[in-house]
Formats: sequence, C-alpha cells, structure tokens
Amino acid sequence: MPRSSRRSFPAPQVIDKTASLSALCARLRHEEFVTVDTEFMRERTYWPELCVVQLAGKEDVAVVDAMAEGIDLTSLGELLADQSVMKVFHAARQDIEIFLQRFGEVPAPLFDTQVAAMVAGFGDQVAYDALVSALAGGHIDKAHRFSDWSVRPLSPAQVAYAAADVTFLRIVYEKLREQLAGENRLDWLAAEMAVLTNPETYRTDPDDMWLRLRPRSSNRRYLGIVRTLAAWREREARRINIPRQRLLKDETLLEIAATTPETPEALARARGVTRGFAEGRTGASLLAAIAEGKALAEEALPPSPRGGNHDAARPSPALIALLKVLLAAKSEEHHVAARLVAGSDDLDRIALGENEVDALRGWRRDIFGADAIDLRDGRMALGVEGSRVRLIRI
Repeated sequence: MPRSSRRSFPAPQVIDKTASLSALCARLRHEEFVTVDTEFMRERTYWPELCVVQLAGKEDVAVVDAMAEGIDLTSLGELLADQSVMKVFHAARQDIEIFLQRFGEVPAPLFDTQVAAMVAGFGDQVAYDALVSALAGGHIDKAHRFSDWSVRPLSPAQVAYAAADVTFLRIVYEKLREQLAGENRLDWLAAEMAVLTNPETYRTDPDDMWLRLRPRSSNRRYLGIVRTLAAWREREARRINIPRQRLLKDETLLEIAATTPETPEALARARGVTRGFAEGRTGASLLAAIAEGKALAEEALPPSPRGGNHDAARPSPALIALLKVLLAAKSEEHHVAARLVAGSDDLDRIALGENEVDALRGWRRDIFGADAIDLRDGRMALGVEGSRVRLIRI
C-alpha cells in the first residue's frame, strides 16, 4: 500500500455516477491545480480504451470509473479545459492523447512532472516512483501496474494504487515547481509544455508511418510500395479499431512489399497471413493497396535514402562523437537531462552545418548550442582538467 512519511491524504472516493462527477469537478475548478492520471487498455484496440481517471485536489481524491454504465464525462472535459486550473500529469502524452480523442481538445494549462524532472536534473525520463521517493518520501506499490483495468468491480487494492498516482503527484509538483522557479527555469519548461499542448503532436499522418519501419533499401519503387502499405495498414487499423501490429506485423508488411502478391492465393503464402485473411474483405483491400503502390508514377515515389551523393550529407562520426561529449559535459554542468537539450537528429544536423535546429534556439542555445557551433566551426576544442571536460577557446 502507498505510504508517505510527510503527509496524510484523504481517503479516495470511487465516482461512478454523473451527478457525483459533476459535483467533484465543480469543486476542483476552484483549485489552483489538479493532479490527473488515467488507467487504460490498448492491447486489443487501436484507440486506447479509457477505464479509470484519477483526480486529486486539496480535499478530494477520486477514482472515476469511466466505464460505469451511463456515466457522462462532460464535466471532466470542462475541468480539463478550464484555463484557470493547472492540470498536473506525469508522463502526460498517452493521457493527453486519450483526452484529445474523447473531448476534442488538449488539457490546458499543463505541467508534466516527468519533463519538469528532466529540466531539474533528475535524468532522462525519470520514473514516477523514483520521484515520489526522492521528493515526497513515499512509496508506490507497483503490483497493480499491469492490472486489467477494464474488469469490474475494481478491487480496493486497485483503487488505492490508482489514488496514490495522483496524491503523491501533488507533492512532486509543488517541489519541482519550487525548484524550477528558484533556478529561473520555468521558461525552459514552458517551451516543452507548448509542444505537449499542441494537438498536432498527437496526430499521425498515415502517409508518414512507413518511416517508422526503416526499410533497408534504396529501391524507390519498393519504398513507394512500403509507404502505400503502411498507410493502408494505419487507416485500416483505425477503421476496425485493432492494433496495427495485430492487423499486419511489420515484418509481414515488408515481405509483402517485396513480393507484391497479386492474388489471394499468393497473399496467403506470406508469413503471418492466413487464408481467411487473404480471401476476405481485408485481404482484398490489401491487394488493392499493393496494386496502387506498384502503379505509382516515378515522380510520386519517395526519394532513396541511399541514392545520390549522400556521402556529403552524412555527418562525420568523429564530429558527432565530439558533440556528444560536449552535450554530456554541458548537461552535467547545468544539471539538466541531455536528451532534453539535444537529440541525435539535432547533433546530426548541427554536424552537417545546419543552424535552424531546436538545440540552437532559446535556452538550449545558451547552455549548449552556441558552444556546439563553435566546436563544429573550429573555434573551440575539448580538453580534460582533473575529472571534468574543459572547453578551450581557439
């Protein structure tokens, strides 16, 4: 059971009626901030199935049964959209995706304690239980982390676990916000929250899904078929609401793109494709997508990632290594997670001479970007003094 040596929390209430939820949300809309979490299932569906919503204010801790018969979540949507109340999450992306799908807008204003912890120097993607231990003196029992939250009734242990996620989060939020304010880093966090509150962050274009497959080929025709089939899979998975991998695994999709079967019999010979699938409506739709990919005009094919003179567009591994050392040193110096300052794509682009890079803007430029440019352009070298990396101006 969760426990804290620093603060006692109200007993959690289970909300399974519209009137009770409306009354709770009306009270919470008078709060300065509300902590929020969700429990959902996604193993069997494309879209996450919302099961439970946890909410906590100063005097309220509630576990909302989002699957209760007849419950209307409208008042919850209104609370999440209330600009006068800060909504606090930990690792918010999946929660936000659920609420965007359900209510049509992103909760705002927003504070993500996982991102805040990265800004505060707790490392990359710090786990919630680690923050609870470090900042709230508490303990999270992980026994129900992988519960089937769609099964009813919820057990007392599940309710206690769910409630702990939002009660301790209040302390974590207050501690992190105080630290970042004292270090004048709230502006650093604001830039990250702007990304999280942008609805486009959660919208995927089916025509771009092929890039996740990283096909190892320079054949533009093959890449065009992969792109067409990946887009087909994404749209079909959404239509029938099943996970894309359950519809067609990545390796099967790539095999089909390579062999381009034209008949149900040929399609059924692909690894992981049953005869029933191949001969049914979905198989016919897939065969049509294969034909569409094969018929793409030359100018409509994607560029080859290995075609043309790409040696000049390949960053120097040695320069990338130096930039990584600089990034590690700067992140250590400023007590901020390295991946929040710059990603591998940022380093590649900096090494190639690009200057319109996120890591070269705003606070990132101040603590890393300006020095990265000087290192790239030969105005700086790296040395070692004692146990630390030292920057040498040239």
